[in-house]
Amino acid sequence: AMAGLINTNFPSDYLYVVEGGVPETTEMLKLPYDKIFFTGSPRVGRIVYEAAAKNLTPVTLELGGKSPAVVTASADLETAAKRIVWGKFLNGGQTCVAPDYLLVEEPVKVRLMELLKQKLDAFNYEDGAEHYVSIINKRNFDRIVRWIDASKVYYGGAYNENTLYIQPTLLDSITWEDPVMQEEIFGPLLPVLSFTDFNGILCEIIKREKPLAAYLFTKNKEQKNKFLKTVSFGGGCINDTVMHLTGDSLPFGGVGNSGMGSYHGEFGFLAFSHQKAILEKSNWGETNFKYPPYSKEKLKWIKRFM
Repeated sequence: AMAGLINTNFPSDYLYVVEGGVPETTEMLKLPYDKIFFTGSPRVGRIVYEAAAKNLTPVTLELGGKSPAVVTASADLETAAKRIVWGKFLNGGQTCVAPDYLLVEEPVKVRLMELLKQKLDAFNYEDGAEHYVSIINKRNFDRIVRWIDASKVYYGGAYNENTLYIQPTLLDSITWEDPVMQEEIFGPLLPVLSFTDFNGILCEIIKREKPLAAYLFTKNKEQKNKFLKTVSFGGGCINDTVMHLTGDSLPFGGVGNSGMGSYHGEFGFLAFSHQKAILEKSNWGETNFKYPPYSKEKLKWIKRFM
């Protein structure tokens, strides 16, 4: 769509969209750009960053990672379930800020799982539904399907190779060592883990790579402050998911393994701008304070002005 719009309406020597994949991108990265903006996986982000470094080209990298959603016992479970299901399965789970996995405080886990199931039934994510999409290609379909362990499926688990459909799936009895917990899912699987100690689960999160997004559902102000001060992540929400992207007054970007730099609104303009600092002076009224020879008397006057 971009190629059709741009390449038919602009002179090609002014603005042109080049379609392609790895070979085209590899050649483009050899050129000395003023700026490179890349959104994609951390793996490819490293390749882009390395190529840009050869020309000292500045970069903005919006990558991704495993973004956690934490639900505590004090949360409004009905609202949390609705917002988690919407944020996770939006675009078939193929958004970089989707909740990648769910951490639920043990006393409310059974109830939350029931509510998640209810919301999934109500939202009707069936194969062919107009408001639900398939996986982008066969390669990613196969990548996601291999994580569906039938013995751990709480809800869903169905898929259709012909339509590249994967049913929204809740995975229970998950551990940190399970294959589905080793890389960003970017698809409609939601692993669920439980915890009993809030401080302990924050320690588990910060042991891992810094995520692009993080979400906390709680009514406890102390837990909210602890979460925000302890966990390093690109951006996120308290008592919601994904919606922090909608405010153009907020910067959007990652940190550490999830990227560098930010954009959206004014921050997008600044990401592609160099703020050139200029001082222009008149040719009269020059003092001698800054010129040698120096003296204690001159230093005294300079200190007064400063």
